[in-house]
Amino acid sequence: MRVKILGSAAGGGFPQWNCACPNCRAVRAGTFRGKARSQAQIAISADSRSWFLLGASPDLRGQIEATAELHPREGVRQSPIVGAVLANADVDHVLGLLLLRELQPLRVYAAESVRRILTEDNSMFAMLQRVPAQVTWTSFPPRTEFSLQNPAGEDSGLRCRALSLGTHYPAYVSASRQDELKLGEASLGLIVGLSSGKRLAYMPAVPQIDEALLKESEAADVLLFDGTFWSDDELIRIQGSGQTARQMGHVPVSSAEGSLVQLAGLHHPRKIYVHINNTNPMLNEAGPEYRQVREAGWEIAEDGWQFDL
Repeated sequence: MRVKILGSAAGGGFPQWNCACPNCRAVRAGTFRGKARSQAQIAISADSRSWFLLGASPDLRGQIEATAELHPREGVRQSPIVGAVLANADVDHVLGLLLLRELQPLRVYAAESVRRILTEDNSMFAMLQRVPAQVTWTSFPPRTEFSLQNPAGEDSGLRCRALSLGTHYPAYVSASRQDELKLGEASLGLIVGLSSGKRLAYMPAVPQIDEALLKESEAADVLLFDGTFWSDDELIRIQGSGQTARQMGHVPVSSAEGSLVQLAGLHHPRKIYVHINNTNPMLNEAGPEYRQVREAGWEIAEDGWQFDL
């Protein structure tokens, strides 16, 4: 299985368009010891020809153009992207689907609750249903393994299983609609693998770490884990108001309750932080936070990374 990290930042990217935090100011000035990043996006393939997306980033068009393997190869209108797996209904996780509206056949996997939000409550997503078989929606329940197939139903050889990680739906989902949805389908982690047993764990939004999550993480060969915020009060300190990291559904990296400590006992997987907010000081490769993460055996994802499992 080939894995490509097309984007590694949290919503808004880095720098964020309306942010003048120290990180964003420095990267715009060209003085930052670190790299700009687009919004989190993963692409996976069993054969390096047919590709599935994990999520659909608002930055997807630019990410496709920056990745030769995702360019059209045959015919006038044809893409090697055959499907996407959605882990939640957050805007920065699904908006990219609308960029794939040019009548390209796709299979989109989503929990039933997420599918209902997008197809029943948001009229713009009707752009994905302008002709028959433009998008084939395939629902899946958490914890049940399913195969990833192209729009024609051909099996890719990839298997996926979703873990229920959070219970909060996006703020744009009405209270009445949320009452009809399953809490366990709000925010998912994705385990993707091959029959060979190699497994990728993609967990960009983790509100808490428990024994079940530790077990799943240790069993993975590569762990792409929530690195959104360094500290719980990060946004409040920088902008003077807002929510904590945990209130937003993200366990912070630092502190005794943070992921760096809580996941210190993992020995099997390659550990990579992804979905990193523009305010996170570990983006600064000259800073102590970056050194602390690297010395603990973690990597910090960058756009364009690729690896094989």
